[in-house]
Amino acid sequence: MFEQLLSLVQENAGTAIIDNDAIPNERNNEAIETATHSISDTFKSAIQSGNVSDVMQMFGGNSSNVSSMPLTQNMHGNLVDNLMNKFGLSNSQAGGIASSILPAVLGNLVHKTNDPADSSFDISSILSNLGGSGFDVGSVLSKFGMGGGSQGGGITDALKNIFGK
Repeated sequence: MFEQLLSLVQENAGTAIIDNDAIPNERNNEAIETATHSISDTFKSAIQSGNVSDVMQMFGGNSSNVSSMPLTQNMHGNLVDNLMNKFGLSNSQAGGIASSILPAVLGNLVHKTNDPADSSFDISSILSNLGGSGFDVGSVLSKFGMGGGSQGGGITDALKNIFGK
């Protein structure tokens, strides 16, 4: 899961990280890994603290409105803090990077997770990888009306029914 997310961040790192003078070229990979860890750590924290509904809401939503979700705002704050601490960036520099990269990465992640023709990401794998040992994915999915992972029209339809979208 981490490698797929890392690849997704790399694909979207262009102007935000690679072409950014605030991050030395020799540290581009470190910045990409920092962004990837910030995203996965925020998901992991939400899942492990019992806030699975925000995670499920993100994957049930429209990938174009992912920026306004509370989970995205948490990721943004975490990424800004991490970039400031690791790279000595100002708040506005780090905020610019986070504001540029997160909507693209998360929009693509949501789209890929909801695309039945794309098996690179699925909600069951995301939950099991980030939930930690002892995390019962089946139980969580059944609470959200998805039983074994998809139902009828797939995860998108199931989540739309849950969140009324």
